[in-house]
Amino acid sequence: MNGAMILAAVDGMTIAVGLGALLIGGGLVFAAMRAADRSAAAARRVMIEKEAAVARENAEAIVKKAEAEAQKKFVDSLERFERETADTRRELKESEKRLEKREDQLDKKLDVLTTKEKKIEAADQRIAAREKEIADTQTEINELRAQQRDELLRVARLTPDEARQLCLDRIERELERECGQLVERLVDEATENAKERARNIVIGAIQRYAAEHTCESVVASIDVPSDDMKGRIIGREGRNIRAFEKATGVTVVVDDTPGIVTVSVHDPVRREVARRAMDKLIKDGRIHPARIEEVVEECTKEVDAVVVEAGRQAAIEANVNGLNKKITDVLGRMQFRTSYGQNVLRHSIEVAFLCGMMADELGLDGALARRCGLLHDIGKAMDHEVEGSHTKIGAEFVKRFNEHPAVINACAGHHNDVPATHPYTPLVAAADAISAARPGARRESLERYIKRLHDLEAIATGFEGVRSAYAIEAGREVRAIVDAVRTDDRSSLKLARDIAKRIEETMQFPGEIKVTVLREVRATEYAISGRGRVVEEARQ
Repeated sequence: MNGAMILAAVDGMTIAVGLGALLIGGGLVFAAMRAADRSAAAARRVMIEKEAAVARENAEAIVKKAEAEAQKKFVDSLERFERETADTRRELKESEKRLEKREDQLDKKLDVLTTKEKKIEAADQRIAAREKEIADTQTEINELRAQQRDELLRVARLTPDEARQLCLDRIERELERECGQLVERLVDEATENAKERARNIVIGAIQRYAAEHTCESVVASIDVPSDDMKGRIIGREGRNIRAFEKATGVTVVVDDTPGIVTVSVHDPVRREVARRAMDKLIKDGRIHPARIEEVVEECTKEVDAVVVEAGRQAAIEANVNGLNKKITDVLGRMQFRTSYGQNVLRHSIEVAFLCGMMADELGLDGALARRCGLLHDIGKAMDHEVEGSHTKIGAEFVKRFNEHPAVINACAGHHNDVPATHPYTPLVAAADAISAARPGARRESLERYIKRLHDLEAIATGFEGVRSAYAIEAGREVRAIVDAVRTDDRSSLKLARDIAKRIEETMQFPGEIKVTVLREVRATEYAISGRGRVVEEARQ
C-alpha cells in the first residue's frame, strides 16, 4: 500500500515535472519565437531602410542625370543658335559690303556720266557756235561769189555758160597736170620699194589659201539630273548658290530650263573652274558651303595644271623655244578662250605655222616668225582683266619680258593699230586673216553667211555707175564692175573708198573685207574664114 502510494506519488511528481518542463519549454519557445519575430522585424526595418536609401540615391541620380541632359540640350541649342546667328550676321555683312560696293560703283558711274554730259553739252555749244560761224561764212562766201561772178561777167563780157565752160577747161588742165605729177611720184616710190611691194604681193596671194581645220568650244552649261538637284544647288535660303558664286567668282543662272544650270563670267578660266566644280558637286551629291569650297579649290588646281600644260605643249608644237614661264602660263589660258567660236590657242598655233612657212619662202627668220605668230593674240588671255584692246595689252605684256621688238610690233600692229616696223608684222596679219577667214574657221550659220554676201553685193550695187557686184573669198572680198563710159579711172578710186566706208558703217565683220572696182572696155571682132585669102590674092 505504501509502495503503491509511493509509486503514485512518484508518478504524480513525474507528471508534475513533465508538465512543468512542458510549460517551461513552451514559454521558452514562445520567448524564442517572440525574440525571432523582433529580430525579423528589426531586420525588415533595416532592409526597408536600406531599400529606401537606395531608392533615394537612385532618385537623386535620375534627377541629376535629367538635369545634366537638360543642361546639355540647352547648351547645344544655345551653340546652334549662336552659330546660326553668326552665319546670319556674316551674310548680312557680306550683303552690306556688296551693296556698298555697288553704291560706290553707281556713284562713280554717275560721276562719269555727269562729266561726259558736261563735255557733251560743251561740245554741243562749240558745235552750235561753229555751225553758226560756218553759216555766216557760207553766207559771206555766197555773197562774194555772186559779186565776183557779176564782176567777171561784166569785165569779160561772157555769158554764164561760157564762163562756166572756161573755168571747167582750166580746172581740167590743172587736174591733168597734178595727176601726171602724182603718177610720176607713185611710180618713183614703187620703184624704190619694189622688193617690199613684191613681198606684200606674195603675202596677198597667200591669203587666198584655205585649209581644213578643227574648232573647239568652251561649254558654260551643266546638265542637272532633276529639279530636286537644282533645289540642292540653291540651298536653304540660297546659301549654297551664294557660297558657290563667292568661291568661283561666277554668276550661276538657275531658271526654268529643264536639266540645265548655266554659269556666266567673262574670265574663261574661272568659267572652266566653275563648270568642273559644279559638275563634280552634282555627281557627288554633297552640296554645302564647306564642300563647295573644297571642290572649287581642287578644280582650281586642276585647271591651273591644264593651263600650264597647254601653254607648254603649244610652245613645243609651234617649235618656239626660250619662252618665259609666265608667258607660257598666260598662253595656256587661251585654251579656254574663243573668238567667234574659234579656239584662240589653236588659232595662234596655226598662225605660227603659217608665219614660219611664209618667212622661209621670203628668206626671213622662220623661228622669229613662228614666235610672232604664236604670241600675236596673247592679249586675249587678259583682255577681261586689263583695259584696252588685246593688241595693246599683248604688246605691253611681252615687252615686260624683253621679247624681240618684232614680236612686240606683231602683237601691237597685226590689226593695223600701229604702223608695221618689221616685216614679220604683215606676215602675222596675213596668217591671222588666213586662219580666221577660211570657210568654217569661225562659226556662222548658213543664213547669216548668205545674208552677209547678199548685203555686200547690195551695198556695192547701190552706188551709181556699178553694173554688177560679186562677193568672193567667203565674203572677204567684193568686186564691183562699173560702166566704163560713165566712170573714169579717177572716180573708180573714190568709188572703192566709198564702198569700203559704207561697209564699215553698216556691217559687222571680223578682220577685213577687200573692195575691188573693175573698169574695162572690151572690143569684139570676128575672124571670117576666107577673107584673109582674098586679101592675099589682091596683093599678088
